[in-house]
Amino acid sequence: MAEQKSKNQQARRDFLKTGGALAAGLLAKPVLGESRPDAAPASKSSQDTLPTRNLGKTGHRVTIFGLGGQAALERPNNAAVAVPIIERALDLGVNYCDTSSIYGGPDRWSERYYGEVLPRRRSETFIATKTKERSRDASWRMLEKSLELMKISHVDLWQLHDIGTMEDIDACFAKDGAMQALIEAKSQGIVSFLGITGHHRPASLIECIHRYPFDTVLMGLNAADTHQHPFADQLLPLAVEKQMGIIGMKVPARGRLLASWTPPPVATQQHSWEGQAVISTMPGTITMREAMYYTLSHPVSTVIIGCDTVAQLEENVRYAREFTPLSQAQMQYLSARTEVIASQALFFRNFDRAEV
Repeated sequence: MAEQKSKNQQARRDFLKTGGALAAGLLAKPVLGESRPDAAPASKSSQDTLPTRNLGKTGHRVTIFGLGGQAALERPNNAAVAVPIIERALDLGVNYCDTSSIYGGPDRWSERYYGEVLPRRRSETFIATKTKERSRDASWRMLEKSLELMKISHVDLWQLHDIGTMEDIDACFAKDGAMQALIEAKSQGIVSFLGITGHHRPASLIECIHRYPFDTVLMGLNAADTHQHPFADQLLPLAVEKQMGIIGMKVPARGRLLASWTPPPVATQQHSWEGQAVISTMPGTITMREAMYYTLSHPVSTVIIGCDTVAQLEENVRYAREFTPLSQAQMQYLSARTEVIASQALFFRNFDRAEV
């Protein structure tokens, strides 16, 4: 066991040595594959341009900062805040937008807010949504409602949401499982690309990649990754090998990584994950810039971050514009600083589920 752990650590060090260089190279590589008529337009050349990277083999280049579909975008009756965030993101050149059929609860507020903007600005946006359903028919219903709420005729990326256990995988790949809906929707031109998402264990996503040639993978990847069930050890290199579009999420861990974050009193903490309480007892240890740069220094295509205000969005866009990859030593330093708060920073892995 110790010998295997040592081998994994050495493999990770070797991967990180090339990760920063690869991340830097992604900023300059030409688009892979043929361009599509509905591809998001390239940003204008200026000192304020957001860097872009290839979204795997899709033929799209996406901005290295993408707008997450949670935070203000999932709160009920919050259009006065959420819609301006979406509008401002597009004004600033952000061209990757994330959402899901479960963001905002049964009313699906996140998709509703995008529906206030996309009909006017569809050509500026690569829009990604998800289905948490595991059956074909239920997933089709989710997709049809997504199109209705966002007021669009097609989705750029449709993803299996939150793949965490072997039971999830078997259900999705069973006869009349969700994968059937994804494949049918792509063949009919209703969606352009297919992906998977997950944040619990890397093995589940690895298994999915072995079962089907997905175009993208959305994974929980932040500066505390090395401390618990790391995604960067085996999953990330596999996705790179398969030339997938790689999207990083949980970058600031809903604030739990940040030194500027103050946890609410334990007695008032009601946030739960999969029905289990997730308690945070201390501020984080790094800055938002450090959190973003750590993940972007891996060979990801983009990172998605939910924003509470336009000012927060603008700050994140500024960090993305100023980004330069961290060195291996800098990344190891940030990782070491997060060890003391790793449990709360990896709240999305720190709960009981059946192991894959």
